Amino acid sequence: MHKIDNIKMFVFIGRHEYDHAMLKTISILLALTTAAFAQDSARKETQVWNLEKAYWEYVKANDLERYRALWHEDFVGWPSFSPSPVRKDHIADWITANISKGIKLQSYAIEQLAIHVTGDVAITHYRVKMNWLNGEGADAPTETSRITHTWIRTRGTWQIIGGMSAPVNAEGK
Repeated sequence: MHKIDNIKMFVFIGRHEYDHAMLKTISILLALTTAAFAQDSARKETQVWNLEKAYWEYVKANDLERYRALWHEDFVGWPSFSPSPVRKDHIADWITANISKGIKLQSYAIEQLAIHVTGDVAITHYRVKMNWLNGEGADAPTETSRITHTWIRTRGTWQIIGGMSAPVNAEGK
């Protein structure tokens, strides 16, 4: 009878050691997967923020071709310049209106507030302070806006598929 108890004890200990080793292996694999996912997400976030910066560089340069290339063909959004949502064919109307008045973006500052990337979709939230020059080279009014863009990655390229902008509130927020 003593021999059977020893066998049961060995089986129990062996299984306990096996479960411990399995849990350790699963924990390591989970940690590696999480780290890889975090790195991929951080890489995508950087890509999208760089495109937001490029967006403002294109506005500053009045580069409408490159500016329009940032927008997905199926875009719909509600920019602050419009009383209703617009499609891609009207997204640069505010830039062309400024160009016709001789107003040019002199400088801008982006305050990154939030970003979330899930798969091939990214959502950015930020404030941007815009300093303008009028046709005579004098300072025009400074504006600060709140902006939300929804980006989608298609065919290896991120493009804006939705968005909204609004002036900041009385506290500048």
